[in-house]
Amino acid sequence: MGTTSTTPDAGRTGSETASGDAVAETGGGARGASVIVNVLQVIRCFTVEEPVLGVTEIAAQVGLHKSSVSRILATLEQEKVVERDEASRKYRLGLGLIAVAGPLLAGLDVRRIAMDDLRELSETTGETTALNIWDGSAAVTVEQVPSRRQVKHTSVLGSRYATGLSASVQVHLSHESPEGVRQLLEDEALQFDSPPDADAYLERLAEVRRRGYAVNYCETFEDEVGVAAPVFDHRGHVVACVLVAAPFYRVPEASVAALASTCRNTARSISVRMGAPA
Repeated sequence: MGTTSTTPDAGRTGSETASGDAVAETGGGARGASVIVNVLQVIRCFTVEEPVLGVTEIAAQVGLHKSSVSRILATLEQEKVVERDEASRKYRLGLGLIAVAGPLLAGLDVRRIAMDDLRELSETTGETTALNIWDGSAAVTVEQVPSRRQVKHTSVLGSRYATGLSASVQVHLSHESPEGVRQLLEDEALQFDSPPDADAYLERLAEVRRRGYAVNYCETFEDEVGVAAPVFDHRGHVVACVLVAAPFYRVPEASVAALASTCRNTARSISVRMGAPA
């Protein structure tokens, strides 16, 4: 967007000019921020479940007029952030997003360092392995090695998980302050099937931190088991977590501890590569 400057009227005093410009600047900034928020809301409408959407559908989701959505999509299409399906005339995300996200992913040292360990873990367990980072309110998948088996659990890179009982979410929150976790619960930033007991949840997170891994045994999805363990950097801070995801019928409850131990050992190996203290 360009910046427009105006010349003060000759009859205005210095104080009037300063005051007027401040109002204009504030208003312009607010409008600019609002436009950016609208653009991001439009982009976020596209999901794995709904990868192709029309103007009417997007407008209903974001609460904007269809003409506003059309203008946003036209600009995004020019920048190849979205592309139009010629048959349906609807939109899907475009390859331009890779150019935006590429430098971020390339700059994640933990992602690059973890790859060999993730591959080895997948080979050892026969299951899908993934690397997740925390964005403040959700675990985000930044790398994945799918299982070679026909039946497997996978996720799209960039998928966000904010389910409180997700193994990766438990790992990240187990290293947050109790006050921070309580705030997330109060803000309802985490998803639960029923209102959680904050004290009981914090006790569960304390146990996760003590043993060094988290387990989600069919608690978020009835057919999936997930185990996760934290990855530390040279400062001893959690910068990611390693996740193993498997169909529940391949992981009897008696073997969960062994699977979690293997996952934890992989996370420790990556932590050593990251320079984490013993």
